[in-house]
Amino acid sequence: MYCIQCGVKLQEGAESCPLCGTPVVDVRAEKQPTVQSWSDLYPAQKRHGQLLVISLITTVLMAASLGCLIFCLRTAGNASWSGYVMLGCALLWVCFIFPLFFRKWKPMIFLPVDFACLAGFLLYICAKTGGSWFLSFAFPVTVLVGLITIAVVALFRYLRQGRLPLLAGLLILIGLSFMLVEFFQHITFGTPMFVWSLYCVCGFCAMGAFLLVASLIPSWRNALRRIFFF
Repeated sequence: MYCIQCGVKLQEGAESCPLCGTPVVDVRAEKQPTVQSWSDLYPAQKRHGQLLVISLITTVLMAASLGCLIFCLRTAGNASWSGYVMLGCALLWVCFIFPLFFRKWKPMIFLPVDFACLAGFLLYICAKTGGSWFLSFAFPVTVLVGLITIAVVALFRYLRQGRLPLLAGLLILIGLSFMLVEFFQHITFGTPMFVWSLYCVCGFCAMGAFLLVASLIPSWRNALRRIFFF
């Protein structure tokens, strides 16, 4: 390393030239400017594109809802069937568009909200059509399906060990739930019992029993883990 003023050779670690006193400038120690790579910019670009898609879909749903409302007001003088379209678009937005505002999907929050909105939509249809099937059929079935869906998502999202016997129990529970749905249908619409639910019960319970037995046999359990990543 040499002095930039007089050219004298300098010792390592010298801060100034011993001959002319010029401060030492170490070019090798100069910090290189940091160049931001495309990988650093990509998350921001992806987020902006996602927000653009959200805005576009929201605009389309709002335009469809308002278009149907205006058409009904001009032709029938009231909201008529446009309420179904408006609430249906709102339900689609809550279920599929609203979670996109968050960077991480949180099923324990979003799924109860989705099923609550679905129950509200069914309540509107029941009230609009003058029916009496909401409390005895739509509401309990919606709650039942919501609980089973949340249980399945929680099983595969949060549990790492012991999935196979729990999945077997869930399959058996799903099979029995079909019989419960048919019971709600029976007390609401007067249809006969055990018309179609027994087929579902037998099928799901058979699959659940197979997985339960497989969870007790190491070779079967390991084979299912390799195939289905249990």
